[in-house]
Amino acid sequence: MTVEQIYTGCLAQGAYYIESEGEVAIIDPLREVQSYIAKAQRNNARIKYIFETHFHADFVSGHVELSQKTGAPIIYGPNAQPAFECIIATDGQVFEVGKLKIKLLHTPGHTMESSCYLLFDEKGEEKYIFTGDTLFIGDVGRPDLAQKSSLTINDLAGYLYDSLRYKIMPLSDALIVYPAHGAGSACGKNMSKETFDTLGNQKRTNYALRANMTKEEFVKEVTEGLLPPPYYFPKNVLLNKTGAPNLETVKRQAQPLSAEAFEAAANETGAVVIDTRPAQIFKNGFIPNAINIGIKGDFAPWVGTLITDIEQEILFVATPETIEEVITRLSRVGYDNIIGYLEGGFEAWQAAGKEIDSIESISAETFAERFEKANGQLLVKDVRKQSEYVAEHVAEAMNIPLATLSENMVEFSKTETNYLHCAGGYRSMVAASILKSRGFDNIVDVAGGMAAIAQTTVPVTDFVCPSKLR
Repeated sequence: MTVEQIYTGCLAQGAYYIESEGEVAIIDPLREVQSYIAKAQRNNARIKYIFETHFHADFVSGHVELSQKTGAPIIYGPNAQPAFECIIATDGQVFEVGKLKIKLLHTPGHTMESSCYLLFDEKGEEKYIFTGDTLFIGDVGRPDLAQKSSLTINDLAGYLYDSLRYKIMPLSDALIVYPAHGAGSACGKNMSKETFDTLGNQKRTNYALRANMTKEEFVKEVTEGLLPPPYYFPKNVLLNKTGAPNLETVKRQAQPLSAEAFEAAANETGAVVIDTRPAQIFKNGFIPNAINIGIKGDFAPWVGTLITDIEQEILFVATPETIEEVITRLSRVGYDNIIGYLEGGFEAWQAAGKEIDSIESISAETFAERFEKANGQLLVKDVRKQSEYVAEHVAEAMNIPLATLSENMVEFSKTETNYLHCAGGYRSMVAASILKSRGFDNIVDVAGGMAAIAQTTVPVTDFVCPSKLR
């Protein structure tokens, strides 16, 4: 028996490869499916089933393409209504993979079709449960992503309570819980950095599985403090219900463009230009109006959060070795309308003598000197999450989370210098590049973010003035 978690950090997503006696099951595959096919071929095995825990909102699944290439049927739980052929299983239905058995447990709440898969080993013993977005490590799935006119967020939270209490919690404490996501995913609010755990430990430590917790208490705790989901979530659900184009089609569409062709495409189409280089390289020189979202970070989720139209035409700048990765990671969240990329990277733009912009980025030490010289009277904008800001922040700094930047442009001065920082420098440069593209020329990024600032003489506090929150 082989059970492998295939974890993708940029999406905080876990797919699963299960093999027994030459037969394979895949649970919640990513859009790029060739790795699953190749792994099965290396093991002289065939993919027999493709299990989906629900219609995912935060990434585009590869279930349809994987089925087309292997002939394996797609399995969903009750209530699923996809536009393609699949098996809509019943609650408790069992599927055999070699000497293993996989039992579907219908667990509505996160969505109404949400289901978990309970795996029995060769001896018929319960070993693993694949919980999708029903149960995470340290949290449970948010119940606000599948609302219909007849269902409220509280209704869905109530379904989730029943699913957990009556389907999951009675199971053996020794079960290994394998969820679809970990810390960093927007599908929950309190997930652990761990990617698996025993069910017994979750019963002891997960706030949502507390013994004697009433449904009313559960609903209140699970629904409070939820941030709005990213804009791309509904579009991803639709793609997962209808089936996304094959990834190779998307890759063929993205064309290498000379500096002249790239500039013309940007001017003629209104495409957004994403520069995927590291922040501290980007700041020295970039194409005017380009947005910096570095590939070495939470690239895809930030694209999905900040570019609100999933059909938006995209041009990008990347180093040669990351071009394919950029296309793949954009496609994972459904941003398929990629016109092309700058052939030869930013160096080709420079060589062509094209206009270049830059952003001032200073060290935390320089920031501290300026802060002291100004007697603390600097305009400091903290673009971290509100929870990070509340824990510790620069005295008098205003919190404007990156995800809400576009709605809070009025909070940035057009005349005084705006000093931006985040935790480590990734998000602040994203914010700085967006502001620069909107005509703010008085932007200074603090490199190293709060981690570096905390090592200087700049005063920090955990006191929160309501007017400083956005």
